Amino acid sequence: MKVSGLTGGYSPRRPVLHDITFEVKAGEMIGLIGLNGAGKSTTIKHILGLMKPQTGDVRIDGVTLEEETERYRSAFAYVPETPVLFDELTVEEHLRLTGMAYSVKDNHYEEREEELLEQFQMMPKRKAFASHLSKGMKQKVMIMNALLADPSLYIIDEPFLGLDPLGIRSLLERLVEVKQKGAAILMSSHILSTVEAYCDRFIVMHHGSIVAMGTLEDVRRAAGMETRGGSLEDAFYKLVTGGNA
Repeated sequence: MKVSGLTGGYSPRRPVLHDITFEVKAGEMIGLIGLNGAGKSTTIKHILGLMKPQTGDVRIDGVTLEEETERYRSAFAYVPETPVLFDELTVEEHLRLTGMAYSVKDNHYEEREEELLEQFQMMPKRKAFASHLSKGMKQKVMIMNALLADPSLYIIDEPFLGLDPLGIRSLLERLVEVKQKGAAILMSSHILSTVEAYCDRFIVMHHGSIVAMGTLEDVRRAAGMETRGGSLEDAFYKLVTGGNA
């Protein structure tokens, strides 16, 4: 995915995003971090095609949404912060629906379904309706749907909210697996210790702009810190507070 010169928001007169440019390459996990209101969710909405850029563009698999809508949308899977499921469908039926939407072959579907249900401890709930699930279980269903689709790009927004420790570990293990197989991952999260441990590069947003981007050393350097000392959290606080945390 490549975001180039993206400026946008809810009003042309007061854009939320200001000339955002970054790239997520195959086989890497990028951590998108920032305070509430920094522009992370607005950036994701533009990537999803829910908002139209005022200037700039977003390309996934080399095309924009306008150029090849089906190719663009089928190239990514999205896990939102708040689970969105159909109350009258079971866990299995959600997975089946996703399999059909992404044209997952039957022999691959059955193998993936069993593997995901087992890994996320959802076997006992496979026949349960979504309306009967806890928020954490609903989030697991969203995550399983994304992993089942096996896209080239994952867009994940605050995935750990509501997950139990085993669910968090299962998700991180699977993200490492799909990354090693060549998938690109853009993950937004406030849990900076986890972002630091698992992501290859970082994008720090503040007031709708990118204030630092790159490896941990790059972010430290942007924060005016010694490149060999300090955590991502330390550098983040310096960047968004001007050193006056």
